[in-house]
Amino acid sequence: MSAIAVKVGELELKSPLILASGTCNFGHELSEYYDLSILGGISSKGLTIKPRAGNPGVRVAECRAGMLNSVGLQNPGVDYFIENDLNYMTGLGCRVIVNVAGHSEDDYVAMVTKLAPYKDKIDALEINLSCPNVKSGCMSIGTDPHEIEKITSLLRSLTDIPLWIKLTPNVTDIKSCALAAQKGGADAVVLINTMLGMAVDIRTRRPILNNNTGGYSGPAIKPVAIRMVSECYRVLDIPIIGCGGIETSNDVLEFMIAGASAVEIGTASLIHPACPVDITAGLNKYCEDNSIELKELTGSLQLW
Repeated sequence: MSAIAVKVGELELKSPLILASGTCNFGHELSEYYDLSILGGISSKGLTIKPRAGNPGVRVAECRAGMLNSVGLQNPGVDYFIENDLNYMTGLGCRVIVNVAGHSEDDYVAMVTKLAPYKDKIDALEINLSCPNVKSGCMSIGTDPHEIEKITSLLRSLTDIPLWIKLTPNVTDIKSCALAAQKGGADAVVLINTMLGMAVDIRTRRPILNNNTGGYSGPAIKPVAIRMVSECYRVLDIPIIGCGGIETSNDVLEFMIAGASAVEIGTASLIHPACPVDITAGLNKYCEDNSIELKELTGSLQLW
């Protein structure tokens, strides 16, 4: 294994870099920019049982140090994905993570039941309990530790594919949510999804997004994400995948020192599609300069 190879539980990744759900679709477009096999993995577009057109109207707004989105889980539906995109993803040379979304417990059960037979092609299921851009489900489930434990336990009984629970930062105590996922049988938690935000058009005096609010992502949320990763690392026995504002190799190193075993890159890949190439080079140089394997950094933070 190379110096930047890591493990999330028993799952080996050639790199800690995973493309975050919603920013890379299924890899088709980004594969034109660079060889995606340098990545540790790709998290698919958030999938639902039935196709979704997403939210109407303006769905993206640029903000200082980030962006707002209210795409609303636009996706072709799980059946289309299985028939048309899953095999493509398995041929990219990196781990396949399928992001699972829903409006209700029944939706999540139906999704995992559909995907469970493809355990030879799917390396992990990322259970999205944290999307702020739909009217029900996702974040409404993901803000309640009891509901998190309940849905995680139920899905755990349906498959032995590793379950990564993606949690919302829009809660009072992220540790209780992460512990609930662990108690329910999660193999890892993903911290954090977007923060709920709003931007206003001063000319119309209306929100820029037609959904009024959206998920705020980008470099501005990185300090919040790192704080939450650090808090959860100190109480969890399962791995953490960190995300939120990662743009450079130094950002990756910060997340890993705080407690992440791997990371996800989202907004940065929309701005600079090939940024993982530069980040990979930076991580390799850091390991060479410091005679270290990257996985040794996880949780090495020394608090005052």
